[in-house]
Amino acid sequence: MIRIFRHYISGIFLGLVLLEFGVFFAAIHFGSMARFQELIPFDSALITPSLIFAVILLTTNTGMGLYQRTQTWGDAGLLLRIIGSVVLGGLAMSLIFYFIPLVSVSRGIVGYALLSSFIGVTFLRIIFYSVVDRRVLKRRVLVFGAGKNAQKITELDTENVTGTIRVIGCAPLEGQPIEVPEDRVINLNMPLNEYATQEDVDEIVVAPDDRRKGLPVDEILDCKMNGFEVVDMLTFFEREAGFIRVDCLYPSWLVFSDGFRAGFLRMFSKRLFDIFASLVLLAVAWPIMILTALIIKLESGFKGPVFYEQVRVGISWRLFRVIKFRSMRTDAELKGRPIMATRNDNRVTRVGRFIRKVRIDELPQLFNVLRGDMSFVGPRPERPEFMEKFAETIPYYSERHRVKPGITGWAQLCYPYGENEIDALKKLQYDLYYVKNYSVFFDLMIMLQTIEVVLWGKGAR
Repeated sequence: MIRIFRHYISGIFLGLVLLEFGVFFAAIHFGSMARFQELIPFDSALITPSLIFAVILLTTNTGMGLYQRTQTWGDAGLLLRIIGSVVLGGLAMSLIFYFIPLVSVSRGIVGYALLSSFIGVTFLRIIFYSVVDRRVLKRRVLVFGAGKNAQKITELDTENVTGTIRVIGCAPLEGQPIEVPEDRVINLNMPLNEYATQEDVDEIVVAPDDRRKGLPVDEILDCKMNGFEVVDMLTFFEREAGFIRVDCLYPSWLVFSDGFRAGFLRMFSKRLFDIFASLVLLAVAWPIMILTALIIKLESGFKGPVFYEQVRVGISWRLFRVIKFRSMRTDAELKGRPIMATRNDNRVTRVGRFIRKVRIDELPQLFNVLRGDMSFVGPRPERPEFMEKFAETIPYYSERHRVKPGITGWAQLCYPYGENEIDALKKLQYDLYYVKNYSVFFDLMIMLQTIEVVLWGKGAR
């Protein structure tokens, strides 16, 4: 894993990005040769359009989720996303060439370039997914501990669909119970450093169930001084899974780990990003917003309100009123008791079900962003009634309010819509990761990946 602007990115996928950048950059030249049906040397005049083409296609690939570490779709889903990326890239190139004619190339060249990009990326992905499963590419991990915490790491190894890690075994700690399967247990008959060398270990994860019973610090230090990567369990999960495990979290890790930084420049750049992104989206989406308002009015017989306002908890636990398109019946909470939305909620109107599915109901929150109540990217704004309830039972739940809530966010991307306390705990782990590592770069990545969520309706209720 490689850390860029505080966010962990898979080194394997970063290599894939570079390879696909090369494919996209060369596509314009291939398109030129196909258009004129002759072998021609690379024309320096094509450098600028080739760079623009490559950046656009990488952006649409990101928006389609093609660089996410967790990918659960099959071959058909992958092909559909590549096609969607190429189509969106073609539309974006048409707009750029229309408004900036100095960098434009003929439609025939662009058409052939898009076709060669599709073929090149598809072929590259076939090779990539056949290679990435090979055991040689996986980082060999030795877990120091064999209890419940070690079991959580072995479960991550089993669920790790990108094939970036391979747990070679768990070394039991003296005086601590063994919870991992028997085939995962390593009976060390030599010093830890020698075993790690013999098994070509890349990383040692220290995962005791009870730190108060002591650790063989000398052995761990010996491994560290001999060049082995040594990390604790929380850092391992943060890097590999993109969340902070609340059930293993202890205050000193929060105090001494890097992250959770705030400052004028950091806040100012995020605010500028919020304003710019909101104004751009409003400029594009205002016809959709007007049409949505009209349809909501028609469905209710011009009786119900178009917008729905609700009190939510913002940064530093300050209350504000969030604005959304009304997607439920006007009597959704007649008794005044707050009710969380659930799967197939019968309070949702027909129009509401559609606008929730494609996230149109969230668009009025752009005015909350411009007003400063929210950020474009951040934890989901929660109702005070639910926030108080969760804060009483879920450790560190209040810490998610250290930053402004957002229209979209890391938890919204990584976990489906929450409807109970267990879901709230799971989403909190992603929220804490965001609060710890947020940056403009991370916000931009989340925004691009939100495109996939909208197009495929992930997590909607």
